[in-house]
This record gives sequence, C-alpha cells and structure tokens, in this order.
Amino acid sequence: MAYTTDEEIDRVVDDFESCQTGKDEFHHQQHIVVAVCYLASAPIEVATERMRSSLFRFLEHHKVDNRKYNETLTVFWLEMVVLELNKLPADVRLVERCNSVVAKLNNPKLALDFYSQELLWSDEARARFVEPDLRRWR
Repeated sequence: MAYTTDEEIDRVVDDFESCQTGKDEFHHQQHIVVAVCYLASAPIEVATERMRSSLFRFLEHHKVDNRKYNETLTVFWLEMVVLELNKLPADVRLVERCNSVVAKLNNPKLALDFYSQELLWSDEARARFVEPDLRRWR
C-alpha cells in the first residue's frame, strides 16, 4: 500500500506509539514507516532508542512476551533504512521518503541474507546487537 499524505504517515506512528494498532496489525511495512519517521528527526542512536522503547511498550500493552523483541533485527532494519534514506534528496517529502524506502525494503526476510537463522534468533541476538555471520552490509 502506498501512502498519499504525511498525515497518513503520522497516523501510523501515532497509532503504533499509543498502542492503538492491534498486535496483529503492525507488520513489516509499518515498522519501516516508523523507522523512517524516527530517523527523519533524530540520529540513528536516538531513533534506535525510541524504536526500542516503543516496541517494548507495544509488546507490554498487547501482553506479548518481551522475549519476542530482537535487538539485532531492530538495529539491522534501522541501518537498512538509513542506507536507503541516504540515497534520496534531502528535500523529499516524508510521504515520498516512506513510500520509497518501503518499496526498496519490502522483503521482511532480508536479514537472512546477512544472518544465519541460528544467529539471528539466538538469545544473544535478541538481547544485544550482533554483527552478521553471512555477509556485511557496512
């Protein structure tokens, strides 16, 4: 689904942060949109912390075991979004940035090009960022 207005993007972020989005309604595309928005207003370290805390709040609100959270995946996707955002002109509107990045990163299994399943789903990768074991992106 392509977005048409910045207001639609704001709604995705607001609904996620306020936990109005259902636990089964927050999919890969919405994750990417939120990441683009966070990175539009903050450096990656701040955006990562905001994403982490928002995801934990979302999991807690929906009574999902917080062991589902994966720090490596969170950092991986934020870094992928940064790489795509860096390819765009600085004056591109938020909605256009979101649509472009969502289109480029539309494969939710992309991390498996860089990580073995064993490493990606390990307790270590869930708890802290680990470097990829198959190939590097940076």
